[in-house]
Amino acid sequence: MKFILVCLSILILVQAQGQSTETTLNVDICIYGGTSAGVIAAYTAAMQQKKVLLVEPGHRLGGLSSGGLGFTDIGNKYVVTGLARDFYRRIGQHYGKFEQWIFEPKVAHTVFLNYVKKAGCHVLYGKRLNKVNKSGTVIQSIILENSDGSSEAVQVYAKQFIDCSYEGDLMAKAGVSYTTGREPNVQYNETVNGVQLREKHQFPDEVDPYIIPGKPESGLLWGISKEPLKEVGSGDKKIQAYNFRICLSNNPENRLPIDRPANYDSAKYGLLLRYLSVKPVKQLGEILKIDRMPNHKTDINNQGPFSTDMIGMNYDYPDGDYATRAKIFQDHVDYTKGLLYFIGHDMSMPAHLREEMLQWGYPKDEYAETQHWTPQLYVREARRMIGEYVMTEANCVGKAIVNDGVGMAAYNMDSHNAQRIIWNGMVKNEGDVQIKGIQPYPIAYRSITPNRKECTNLLVPVCLSASHMAYGSIRMEPVFMVLGQSAAVAASLAINGRSAVQEVNVRFLHKHLKDDPLADGSIPEILVDDSDVKTVSGQWKREGTGGYGPSFLSNNTKPAASVRFEPYIKKSGRYKIYFYYPGLRNPSDVLQLKVYNGIHAALKTIRTADVKIAGQTSGEWVELGTYSLPAGQKTYVEISNQNANGIIAADAVLFVPVSPQH
Repeated sequence: MKFILVCLSILILVQAQGQSTETTLNVDICIYGGTSAGVIAAYTAAMQQKKVLLVEPGHRLGGLSSGGLGFTDIGNKYVVTGLARDFYRRIGQHYGKFEQWIFEPKVAHTVFLNYVKKAGCHVLYGKRLNKVNKSGTVIQSIILENSDGSSEAVQVYAKQFIDCSYEGDLMAKAGVSYTTGREPNVQYNETVNGVQLREKHQFPDEVDPYIIPGKPESGLLWGISKEPLKEVGSGDKKIQAYNFRICLSNNPENRLPIDRPANYDSAKYGLLLRYLSVKPVKQLGEILKIDRMPNHKTDINNQGPFSTDMIGMNYDYPDGDYATRAKIFQDHVDYTKGLLYFIGHDMSMPAHLREEMLQWGYPKDEYAETQHWTPQLYVREARRMIGEYVMTEANCVGKAIVNDGVGMAAYNMDSHNAQRIIWNGMVKNEGDVQIKGIQPYPIAYRSITPNRKECTNLLVPVCLSASHMAYGSIRMEPVFMVLGQSAAVAASLAINGRSAVQEVNVRFLHKHLKDDPLADGSIPEILVDDSDVKTVSGQWKREGTGGYGPSFLSNNTKPAASVRFEPYIKKSGRYKIYFYYPGLRNPSDVLQLKVYNGIHAALKTIRTADVKIAGQTSGEWVELGTYSLPAGQKTYVEISNQNANGIIAADAVLFVPVSPQH
């Protein structure tokens, strides 16, 4: 019945567009922003039997995850749970694998469309936020306008709202406190926030900034600021650079030429030539990060000091009006298409780079509705809420651990450059920070809730409450999906309990997410991590990084050693069992395992040469087979160092229920 009512509402909207200036919709939960987080939130809420409306200002779902970012930033697969993990499993099904973290934009887009179709979610495309109506701390309704700026309006009433946009527009218009830019280190007792002049993606010394080298009076090359370098660790409102994650193809049958774009200006790339004159490069991958996708495609990201990042040209974006953002978007399109054309066609570029660039072109089978160019700008960071709790560097490095986590992160503390300046007479980039070695850590529920004095029926899982550097670790697509699911469940619980989002019982929220991770009532899979094992023999070393989760056990000794992974099976049935194989230095050529199903034992051998680890991941799941397992703790998977001729790892074992149709 709820789907029929929403369909009627949408029908009324369509009919009214030619007859009225405003249409009214009533739903339980309104989600603003059809990003990956927005789709997962909408699906989750609909599966909670809530009437849901997903508002997408553009015309494509999935945000960056369907907009070119196919080389997934993971950090640690352990933190990717629930429907986020299901997303990568569905991608894997398309490619004939268990899960896949490297994928084409069109495949991701299809998966997102299937989510909304399965749950009966209704999506309102081409509508953007105009106004928020509040009564006290409660959002009563929002007014939407057509994204082309025409006057037709929609008013949406909802009990709960979730802002899943990359910009935080709903949050801002609701009067919720937020910040932009970089805090000074002293604000949250951090060490790597604020101004940072470092070595990564940096110009070498002796790159002259002036149009005529050595002559300041000739003016600066394009893209260089006259602003002096401020004190290291000081704060400002500068925004780390945006770019596009570029999908190209080198398949001649699926390749369109990179033609000279409109508004092309070769002067914008003079600094690239100046850089190459000081530090020549041997291949295109040294100035463009070219990660290979399936079917002869790419996910191209920034690489080096002068690349796809349009440094210093996005400062007005977070708080900009729609016209300002549209101009910044188009400036980025012009710059990026121009860069690709310049590399391939400008005779001042080294011939070997031109030849390599000309192997690539725009893919015919991607983004057909936008002339084969992604409509999604990589908005790495815009507004950040100042909510009930602010995530900081202390959380990222494990010095502060929250007890109300509703998701985890584990990526580097990562910031791209924020400005390009003159330093000691040379060109330098400033703002790039990459702090590795971050272990999985919880993200507070309070960090996705506004201050209760400001708004009590809004959740913000994307522009969440975090410092610039903590946000740099959290801001990954899989994490946004996890937080989107958590926000949707929390919103549903708030509706059920008629409470403010700040009053949701987080323990009950945890239990709901654990017991129903796919939001469809299916039996959860069972993970046994190395930290859960009780039966260990021989000498094992606990390793802190490089595996699945916070640690794994390694062995490189001749005396017999084994580790037994023993799950507790709540419901008997058929399960596929997977062993996590982390990438190791000097690994054993073979790995011996025993699978015991309570009656019989099966011996399994994994050969290192057969395990292919791809992308930004520490390892891969290796299938051990499908077994009928009894309820209780009668089953185990045991790894031993028998016949090992190198290092072996005992990391994690996964038991995935097999549905009857499989």
